[in-house]
Amino acid sequence: MISSSLKRIPVAILMLSLSMTATAEEEIDKTAGSWSEQFIDVDDGWFDLSSFLDKAHGFVPVISPITEPAVGYGAVGALVFVDRDTSGKEQAGVRPNIAAVGAMATDNGSRGKFAAHLGTWMDGNLRTLIGIADADINLEFFGLGGERNLGQQGLDYTIAARGGVIGGSYRLGKSPFWAGLKYVRATTNVSLVGNSLPPQIPSLDLELNLGALTPSLTYDTRDNFFTPTHGLYLDLSATLFRQSLGSDRDFEKATFTAIGYQPLTENLYLGARASGTVSSDGTPFYLRPFVSLRGVQAMKYQGEEAAEIEAELRWQFHPRFSLVGFGGAGLARSESRLEDSEKRVTSGGAGFRYLLARRHGLHMGIDVAVGPDDPIFYVVFGTAWLRP
Repeated sequence: MISSSLKRIPVAILMLSLSMTATAEEEIDKTAGSWSEQFIDVDDGWFDLSSFLDKAHGFVPVISPITEPAVGYGAVGALVFVDRDTSGKEQAGVRPNIAAVGAMATDNGSRGKFAAHLGTWMDGNLRTLIGIADADINLEFFGLGGERNLGQQGLDYTIAARGGVIGGSYRLGKSPFWAGLKYVRATTNVSLVGNSLPPQIPSLDLELNLGALTPSLTYDTRDNFFTPTHGLYLDLSATLFRQSLGSDRDFEKATFTAIGYQPLTENLYLGARASGTVSSDGTPFYLRPFVSLRGVQAMKYQGEEAAEIEAELRWQFHPRFSLVGFGGAGLARSESRLEDSEKRVTSGGAGFRYLLARRHGLHMGIDVAVGPDDPIFYVVFGTAWLRP
């Protein structure tokens, strides 16, 4: 409910659980052989997690860094349970059931705890999500669209959010289309540093009960979930907050996302992402759309509407190593009496990847991005545009 960058943390935790090198219950197939046979690729001698991923089952401890400037540096840790079909009948590519419980903390005082379950049913045609979270997140508000900036450092505030989500998506026949429905319920309480309320923040936004349904339609032809090289991902979703669903007031948000991947040569891959979000009157200031780009602080460029486009080029110069270059631009816009009703921003950067699991096409690495402020580095698992 707070930030797309922060909302992705539980998803990243669940996916990262599949790449850890040890399990608490040591449920990896004990007949698989020595450590080197499980974690060294016999074809090239490099460190590789393919064998582990094929057999991972049981409890997995996970720790992942947080580098988002909006909340500061920190870490999120979880105990994850991977429930994989060990009968040998599991279909290739079907995601195992995953459950997690964990917590996060950053150096700006943000704290949170969560529990979640990702379920896969009906031979992989039905995917479900259940989650709960309790967090106190310290953020900054810089105004909306053309409104005057509230200061170079923004207005400090803390949002305490408690709630949960339940939902699922179902594949339509054997097509690449998925229909989804999600319900979110949460209570939020905003505390401003200094207790001064600027005109951009309505007093009614400070304490809210939120309840919403989000129907979605997704088209997905990506050739790989973790690090795609070919295919298209399209998603259209509308979040409808209604009093009849437990919300204190009615408002809406709608988002369209398009991500495409195309190989240019045998070792050169192009990716592109475009996304746009609109919000209606009555949307709380902390739920307003914002520009989401590598190199741009989350929630700094907010508006009633926001959009961004980003391109990425990856060069696989070695069977295990690749270099990445990327760049993008974003726009946040609001209706305003001021002449300048928009905020525009650009960013770009570079990074590297290591092929962590060859049979699964899973890459992992680090990106360094430069935008309007200080450089930002990101730990990237799979792709920077990870979608479940």
